[in-house]
Amino acid sequence: MLRKIAEYSLGLMGWETDNQWPQGLEQCVMIAAPHTSNWDAVYARLALKVLGVNVRITIKDSYMKFPLGPFVRAMGGIGIDRSPKKEGQARTSMVQLMADLFKEHPHLVMLVTPEGTRAKQENWKTGFYHIAMTAGVPIALAYMDYKKKRAGVGKIIYPTGNYEQDMQEIMQFYANIEPKFPEKFSVDVRYLN
Repeated sequence: MLRKIAEYSLGLMGWETDNQWPQGLEQCVMIAAPHTSNWDAVYARLALKVLGVNVRITIKDSYMKFPLGPFVRAMGGIGIDRSPKKEGQARTSMVQLMADLFKEHPHLVMLVTPEGTRAKQENWKTGFYHIAMTAGVPIALAYMDYKKKRAGVGKIIYPTGNYEQDMQEIMQFYANIEPKFPEKFSVDVRYLN
């Protein structure tokens, strides 16, 4: 029912979905880009609902408590607690904590926004790549193209361990996407050919 409502809503707004989601894929890190407007989340959520992809987001564990906890969980939130388990122990890295979530959740599509902000960023946060490598999962490239009025998952990347080459492939994909506000978007210039 919700899937049909999402499909109808996108159609009313003149948008269509791109479905390069492989059947049977149950775990991945999903990049959501470009991120230049609050509308991006609306189109992305609708498109992913049409595709039947339920994404999860990581959030500081303290937000999982009452009164926000039920709402955050309903929106797909998973709490992350980086505090040391024992006094004097070093904090676990965010990459390791997020990679470990794939062991706990057999059906996990972890959504990340590597730009980190709606302002123009020429250097993306690349933790998504390291999470995927550590967890042994692919990277799904989700997008919203305002020129083509198309949103969805355009490509799945299986990280090879050749960081430079894989990042170039990801940047080449996003270089052809038209955001709502082009002046606020850049692919990571470190990985352009």
